[in-house]
Amino acid sequence: MRFLDLPHHDGSPLYVSTQAPEPGAPVTLWLRAPRAAGVTAAHVRAVHDGEPRYARAAPDPARTGRPVGGYGAGDDWWRAEVTPVNPVTRYRFLLETTGGQAWLTAAGLFAHDVPDSGDFRLVCHEPPPAWMAGSIVYQIFPDRFARSGPMPDPAPAWALPRDWDRDPVIPSGPGTAEQFYGGDLDGVVRHLGHIESLGADTVYLTPIFPARSNHRYDAADFDRVDPLLGGDAALRRLADALHGRGMRLLGDITANHTGDAHAWFTAAVSDVRAPERDMYYFDPDTGDYESWWGFKSLPKLNWGSPLVRDRMRQVLTRWTGPFDGWRVDVANMTGRFGADDHNHEAAALLRRALPPGAAFVAEHNHDASSDLDRDGWHGTMNYGGFTRPVWSWLRAGTLGLEHFLGVPGGVPRRDGLAVLATLRSFASHLSWRSLVHSWQLLDSHDTPRIRTVTGSRERHLVALGLQATLPGTPMVFAGSEFGLTGVNGEHSRTPMPWNRPADRDPATLAAYRDLLGLRRREPALRHGGLRWLHADADCLVFARETYEETLLVCARRAPGAPLALPAHADLVHNGGDTNDGTGDGPSLSVWRVIGR
Repeated sequence: MRFLDLPHHDGSPLYVSTQAPEPGAPVTLWLRAPRAAGVTAAHVRAVHDGEPRYARAAPDPARTGRPVGGYGAGDDWWRAEVTPVNPVTRYRFLLETTGGQAWLTAAGLFAHDVPDSGDFRLVCHEPPPAWMAGSIVYQIFPDRFARSGPMPDPAPAWALPRDWDRDPVIPSGPGTAEQFYGGDLDGVVRHLGHIESLGADTVYLTPIFPARSNHRYDAADFDRVDPLLGGDAALRRLADALHGRGMRLLGDITANHTGDAHAWFTAAVSDVRAPERDMYYFDPDTGDYESWWGFKSLPKLNWGSPLVRDRMRQVLTRWTGPFDGWRVDVANMTGRFGADDHNHEAAALLRRALPPGAAFVAEHNHDASSDLDRDGWHGTMNYGGFTRPVWSWLRAGTLGLEHFLGVPGGVPRRDGLAVLATLRSFASHLSWRSLVHSWQLLDSHDTPRIRTVTGSRERHLVALGLQATLPGTPMVFAGSEFGLTGVNGEHSRTPMPWNRPADRDPATLAAYRDLLGLRRREPALRHGGLRWLHADADCLVFARETYEETLLVCARRAPGAPLALPAHADLVHNGGDTNDGTGDGPSLSVWRVIGR
């Protein structure tokens, strides 16, 4: 399938005059129309106060006939103005073509009427921090990253002490939450040079509060850092070291639940008249309480309680300074229970508690679109719209995984056309703003490792190339740059192989530095638009475009036919393709196109 001759628009600066629209202030929109598309007239349909309104687009002589982005010197450009009046304004293009009337939405070009759910969006809520869209995030599970000294002696009562380099991780069954390797925050400080060498500029820590597990999602206290990690002073040392390098630090908060050892819950469970009783869901007849997925160690917070709202707001305010933002655990479930749905209220309240410039990202493992483009979460962990389709395209021939984040049936095997359909479908239900501020991840502490999924270095690096070149914020789980493996989330939490050279793949590490470094150097990869150019079973080709230049990206899972490259395309990353587009596979290659 080829897309080069289709009309195109996206939410990037090449096509939208401002990334921070305001109600009542006009926004200029551009439409790119290759001559082969036969566009003879265009309107923009924007929905104001629930009612569609139309504005005629006019040809733009400043762009028509010029090689905007270095590509398509024969393309026509159309220009129109829209004035958003609502917090979110949906819009689309109505095109008159030589072949008839058509709609262009974020979901694609249609010769029939389609619902508004796939429309483009202008979002007038306060924008995310400017630094987020250009960042690269590095996730650390503190117990497994690095230890600054000997193991605590004695170990905590709940713990099963393990030797860092000798004892393998227990992947399932008894002991998974108790196995304790003793990583701490000063250990992270010792390896900031490694993190920075990857091109990452933001460190995301899974929870650091006291708990009775190695994952610490069962927080016993939100007011101090776990002494096993070095306490409050160690967090300050880490934050200062990162900030001194111009890097940022994100925390992980469980707004959906606490641990059953938390003082809020112990007060609630010990006295039915305690103010904290209303902070949780207790059955008035049995005294039983609701918990996350039935795990009684994780009692669920009731966001209908003013006390929950006040105290959780204080938690985020308490940690302003060390943290530059938060990832919110099970954000999709926060505030939701039966007929109660306080999710959007909770998200907005917590975001208002953050200082200007703080990031706020929601965990979500399926369709997050109904929770985004509001005044809450800035973006999501894009498992459904990125991780799953990439896995399904690049998975190993034999892969014995039973599910994908709870989806039964393992990881399906799909071709490039199906994968592209998934990528476009998910992206079309978000604003461009939410898409680029969402985390594009290949794996995490909750999933199998990407090396296990792909079964080979070659396919792993194609996945990495897509992560580095598609819109969205790359998030790297510590250890994947060494080619570590894991069959599930627990198994993937392998202690970092600082002292195990046999467990480090130098070629994979070099590729991470190369590809993430390319992303950091190239404005088009961080801020450019996205135009799909070609897809077949084994090959995906797309362009990342700014006004000044275009980067062409070709991802192959198998060898394929040569690409039809522009005459002035220069190879800037050779993953197996030549400068005439003839390519090996699996591979990922990038060319620069500059108008001449």
